[in-house]
This record gives sequence, C-alpha cells and structure tokens, in this order.
Amino acid sequence: MVTAVSTSARPGPAPEAADVIARARDLAGRFATRAEAHDRDGSFPFENFEELFKSGLLSLTIPIALGGSEAGAQTVARVLQIIGQADPSTALVLSMHYIQHFIMVRSERWPVRLSRQLARESIEGIALINALRVESELGSPARGGLPATIARRTATGWRLTGRKIYSTGAPALKWYVVWAKTDEPETRVGQFLLPAGLPGTRIVETWDHLGLRASGSHDVVFDDVVFPLDHEIDVRKPEEWRVGDPIQSILPPVFVAAIYDGIARAARDWLIGFLKSRVPANLGAPLASLPRAQEVLGGIEARLLVNKRLIESFAGDFDAGAAPDVAECNVIKLTITNNAVAVVEDALSLSSNHGLSRTNPLERHYRDVLCGRAHTPQDDWTRVGLGRSALGL
Repeated sequence: MVTAVSTSARPGPAPEAADVIARARDLAGRFATRAEAHDRDGSFPFENFEELFKSGLLSLTIPIALGGSEAGAQTVARVLQIIGQADPSTALVLSMHYIQHFIMVRSERWPVRLSRQLARESIEGIALINALRVESELGSPARGGLPATIARRTATGWRLTGRKIYSTGAPALKWYVVWAKTDEPETRVGQFLLPAGLPGTRIVETWDHLGLRASGSHDVVFDDVVFPLDHEIDVRKPEEWRVGDPIQSILPPVFVAAIYDGIARAARDWLIGFLKSRVPANLGAPLASLPRAQEVLGGIEARLLVNKRLIESFAGDFDAGAAPDVAECNVIKLTITNNAVAVVEDALSLSSNHGLSRTNPLERHYRDVLCGRAHTPQDDWTRVGLGRSALGL
C-alpha cells in the first residue's frame, strides 16, 4: 500500500543535492572530532548548530518560496546519515527540526501565518523546533492514552501545565510543539505551539543516558505557562487521532533510522581500519587477512546494502508523492535499526576488548546504536500491528 503525499509545497527545483551533501560532509568531519568530548561529559554541541546554520542546512526542508532549500526526502535522509555517522546526537536534534518543517508546510492544519513565521526565523537564525510528546505516566503517545499535560483556555490565552520527558534538543530549542489535552467539557487532545523561555517554563537536566548523551533530551516543565489562543495547531477529539497525519506517521521512523544506519557505517569504517592495522604476533599478518574477518565484514556490508536500498526506496517514493503506508514504514525502521545494531555487534565480535575500550570509538557507537530500539515505533509494537493485521483483527 502507498500513502499519497502532498507535493504542493514544492514550487521550484531544489538546489543540487550534490552541493548539499558536500556541505554536510564538510561539517561532519568537524563534528566527528568533537563527538567524543560531548559524549564524555554529556554536553550539548551548540557549536555544531552554529555551523549548520551558517552552512544553510538548518533551512534544508523549508520551501524555496520562503527562502529555504526545499530538499526532498532523499537528500534529507542522506544528510542525516552523514551527520549521524559523525555525531548522532546532533543528527537526532536536526532530524526533529527537519520533520517539523516537513509537516508544517504540508499539513492543512498548520496555520499558514505560523509556519511562515517559523520558516523565516529558521533562515534568519538558529530557531530549532521539536515536538514534546512523551510523559512519565503516558509513555509513548503512539501506544494510546491521554497526556497529563493540560491546556486551559482563558479569555486572554491558553495556560499550559505539565512535564515532558525526552525533550530532544531542549537546551537549544526555540519552539516547542506540545502534546496536551484541554480542560474543556468535551476533552480534546493535540498540538500547541509555544516559544521557549516563556515565564513558567524551565528545563530540568535529567538526561544522563547510556547513548546519544549529547542530545540534550532533558525534561521540560510548564507551570501555568500563558501563550496565544491562535497557537493551537492541531487539536481534535481523542478518537479522531486514530487516523493521524500521514506525514507525521511515515517520516520520523525512516529519518531516525537513517541516523542509526550512519552510526553503523561509522562502526564499519573503524573496524576496517582496525583489521588492516592490527597485526597479532602469532599471526604475523593483519587481521584483515583472515577468512573469518572477511566473512564477518562481508555480512556487515550485506546489512548496510539492505539499509541503503530501503532508505533510498522509501525516500524516492516519498518524493514522487507515493510513500509507503505507516505499517511498511514501521517495518523499514525496524529492519534498518536492527541491521545497524547487528553491524556494531559484529564489529565488536572481531575487535574483542579493543572495541570495548573507551580509547576507541566503537564502544560509543555501540551505546548510541542501541537507542534505535527505544525510538517510536518500538519493535514489539510494529510486530503486534503486523500480526493483528494478518489475523484480520
């Protein structure tokens, strides 16, 4: 099955993809040199976003008519893979920013005035945006349930109270798209747009994770925060969310998966260098000469080729206006992320203690790639959905 995707936000040709990719590679070289230090102390890579802005890559998914690059999914996925190979924490924050701009210019529910304002701000400066959805009690919103975060309507504006966890990019975000419920007699639930830094908003630095340590995925707390009434973006009756916006459902899984594929490629590259340079005394030749090493590396290459084909196929279909349906996108994400984990585990099987040493990047790649399984949609959710569909339930 395919999902029709609106291309009405593409009034002219996008810049040459080769130029965009070249800029991403140039930045990635510098990001990679900083990744270890940011991982060690869990610091946010503000300098990376300064460079992304100066390179024009923060406006990659903004329409040309609004001053952006208007890149399609193929180019965006490749950029995220390249940045993910260098610093996946930076790539994750960037992916969320890209996804929100993809959504706002294609969704009929986003007010045009606000989408144009955010596009202009992202061209003029560092105006990162992300959706804040997850809560401790709620878990992943994809699994159902109403958020505890409440938006109360008054004569002068909305007043928001709640706490969001795993708010990726929190230290640098300028805009939040907050998932909340209303206190109206007939409860509605959906998205509200809030600028960062309003009175009553605070960031609690809770993020101390095994992987993606530099992503700044802290808690954001809202204590009776007032914001304009016209910043209600997409708020519906709960049952109306059973069929969501197709862009919101199909883009995030594959874009995020591209980042984990990038991590796997970084691990593969390190492994190749290790196999070529490591010469055990009892062997008298590089490990690369061993058939066992060649076989394992061949298996790694096979997984990465599958990932490449899946990403390119999805992105090509999306850009052509006929993206796969949600279930298929979820399977793509499951396959890519599990292939990526397997790649790093195979690399560890050949490198032994060397790969697990903090003096080498492979242990960081392993910690980072494991986070792919935690990202929505999780593997069990995807498999249950497929099973129920096969059973006609």
